[in-house]
Amino acid sequence: MAEIQIKNVAKSFGAYQALNNINLTIADQEFMVLLGASGCGKSTLLRIIAGLETATSGEVWIGGKRIDHLSPKDRGIAMVFQNYAVFPHLTVFENIGFGLRMQKLPNDEVTQRVERVAGLMHIEMLLKRYSGELSGGQRQRVAVARALAMEPDVILMDEPLSNLDALLRMEMRAELKGVLAESKTTAIYVTHDQVEAMSMADRISVMHEGNIVQAASPIEVYRDPAAKFVASFIGNPPMNFLPATPAGAGKWQVSGQTFDGPNTDKAGLQFAIRPEDMAPAEHGLVATAKIVEPLGAHLLVTCQIDEAQFRVILDSDTVVKPGQTLTLAPQSDRVRWFDPETTLAVA
Repeated sequence: MAEIQIKNVAKSFGAYQALNNINLTIADQEFMVLLGASGCGKSTLLRIIAGLETATSGEVWIGGKRIDHLSPKDRGIAMVFQNYAVFPHLTVFENIGFGLRMQKLPNDEVTQRVERVAGLMHIEMLLKRYSGELSGGQRQRVAVARALAMEPDVILMDEPLSNLDALLRMEMRAELKGVLAESKTTAIYVTHDQVEAMSMADRISVMHEGNIVQAASPIEVYRDPAAKFVASFIGNPPMNFLPATPAGAGKWQVSGQTFDGPNTDKAGLQFAIRPEDMAPAEHGLVATAKIVEPLGAHLLVTCQIDEAQFRVILDSDTVVKPGQTLTLAPQSDRVRWFDPETTLAVA
């Protein structure tokens, strides 16, 4: 069992507070993604788990054992970095088996493990090559295979696909998720790329300014963001927001239209809806189209509603021109509401 428990972990660098009392439990064999913009603390948290940074306070447990006082080599962890870190003077076989040699494992076991993980990563035909003969994607496969060959309890990955081109990144995402599921390894993956996070994770921990704002499944993070930051960060384009004023018990007025909403005594809320959850209708929000972008399967239309910018995704057969007035109705069960003061979701 390799359940990970992060308990009240904080980290400061002088006056700068990088992490604020992080609490997170990652289940055995779970694929957890730490997602956030640069500087949010995700890599710092990963390095604390790995033992490459020391927490200012808090504890890290793996498999029911506290490990934050142990050296990195004694934590049962393997790590894959953004740069490939493949030794140029060693063959692929020797690169993958390097850590096993350091552990002085028998040659037969080294060969067995190397061949097994090379097969998982589809690089068995490259074992006799040197790194200079490999593409970037092949080198990254070697780095992942080297980590898996150690048969770690936990594998940590710090933006391992960011140096690859878009098509190769897409291929590696699917491959990596399948390999980790087969190896039954608990994984923590750091990225700022929401597509990587949504497509790979069992759960996503969205981080902002040293805090975990929401930790949930990809669909929950997307459909039910716990805070305005999550709604703004997840989705391309992100959620639209419009001010809402009370119009009676459980009723809210948005740009002259009345909608059912939370029954609260707040003086105002923010109405939020994703661009794909709007559609042309006879009655709804009145918008003026400003920019129309054909994107193959759909149109992305940037509109203006009152003083706010508002984006909507429409079927590619829809005829829309800049300056045209649109009446747009939201899918009622997809509307979300946020408190403008706390920025948290309101049920």
